Amino acid sequence: MLGTSAAEAPHELLLPIGGPGEHITPASLAQKGGDRKGSTFLEDPSVPEKFQAKLKDYFRSGYAPRGHQVPAADCKWSQRAMDDTFYLTNMCPQVGDGFNRDYWAHFEDFCRRLTSRYPSVRIVTGPLYLPKRDPVDGKWYTNYEVIGNPPNVAVPTHFYKVIFAEDGKAGGNVAIGAFVMPNAVIPNEKPLSDFEMPLEAVERAAGLEFASKLAPQRRRRLCSEASCAIIVRDYADRQKAFTKK
Repeated sequence: MLGTSAAEAPHELLLPIGGPGEHITPASLAQKGGDRKGSTFLEDPSVPEKFQAKLKDYFRSGYAPRGHQVPAADCKWSQRAMDDTFYLTNMCPQVGDGFNRDYWAHFEDFCRRLTSRYPSVRIVTGPLYLPKRDPVDGKWYTNYEVIGNPPNVAVPTHFYKVIFAEDGKAGGNVAIGAFVMPNAVIPNEKPLSDFEMPLEAVERAAGLEFASKLAPQRRRRLCSEASCAIIVRDYADRQKAFTKK
């Protein structure tokens, strides 16, 4: 599982994994063994070449290859862990200003801040390609851009995160939050709760089950226990400075 230290065992709640999965704790976030300045974006050699996303696919596409699914900031315990987040298999094309460098970054920060309340937080992130009703004929169509020359990388219409915040007790409660956001500019004033979705709706959209082994009596609603709100921080300047290096 990308974003999980080697000392941690796989977790029963996140099987099957529907996208990059990670496990963060107060201890894992406190470690400083990795620095993103030492990392570079890489094509993933573990994927057959005919299926690989290429760095050139992003060139002049209007999208930066920095749409991390598992955030680099969550994997600082070693340089290798940090480097692994820069493979293109952990990337999806994301709108930059107004989303990747803004609302999405604040959302990732929200996930990290959950560790101040919960000793163990597990997150699954992935792309979605959702239909939209045509205003003329009333039918539903799925339309998305494909970047690259020849076209090679599909641009998601939306992204999801499914969050499992554990109380740390054996057999204890797990607060679940499922969110879906459009791959578009989102005003920072938009409440995070507007993007909360029933877990079952995200499972249907993704074609995956995320909590099939978690007993219903252990489930809690995350936004009923914790404040589901972003804190606006200035990530844009920091990311632009990193891009220039």
